Amino acid sequence: MKVSLLLGLVCAAILAVGARADAPREPEAVVRRVQEYAEKATAMAKTAFSSVQESEAAQRARQWLADRADLAKQRLDWLKEQLAELWKRPLA
Repeated sequence: MKVSLLLGLVCAAILAVGARADAPREPEAVVRRVQEYAEKATAMAKTAFSSVQESEAAQRARQWLADRADLAKQRLDWLKEQLAELWKRPLA
């Protein structure tokens, strides 16, 4: 879920709460309703982010990165070995 979409939903919720307030002189009720909507929006965002993290595409991306990290480590180890052999050789 994009941040701009989430921000838009929160703004819409705040406007809706303000419009639906029973008495305009009761700011506590408005604040309470805004807090409830914010909590719901936060819960929805957490759910969306966790579903993205658990998605198949995310799992494939993590696996691809892990594979590439292993390959990079292997090449770095090979390079270290080559440099160590180079240092061992006598100068001609």
